[in-house]
Amino acid sequence: MLSLNKIHHIAIICSDYQKSKHFYTEILGLEILQEVYRKERDSYKLDLALQNNYCIELFSFPKPPQRVSRPEASGLRHLAFAVSDIEKEIEKLKQYQINAEPIRVDEYTQKKFTFFEDPDGLPIELYEEE
Repeated sequence: MLSLNKIHHIAIICSDYQKSKHFYTEILGLEILQEVYRKERDSYKLDLALQNNYCIELFSFPKPPQRVSRPEASGLRHLAFAVSDIEKEIEKLKQYQINAEPIRVDEYTQKKFTFFEDPDGLPIELYEEE
């Protein structure tokens, strides 16, 4: 068995770099650690952190192929963020014209959760913690 310490980061490829950069930094509030343009690949790489913890690499590539998200397909299902007050966060999303699904309650933990999408349709979950 491997001795893994933690998840280091999640890589996301976007179709519109400026739109996704705005979404992840200005709407979700992730911090920019580093932004690099790789000329040989005509690609940006944006390193993002949540509360000073490196967590997401946002990539752009010319004309990336679409990835199936619905119906649910094999592979990464969604990205989830813990929140303290799910209703408050849903109201903030509405200010950006982002609609979240109706709040559900996890049948095992009794915790509230909901989903919304990033600019490329990647499902993002908000999960309420105490």
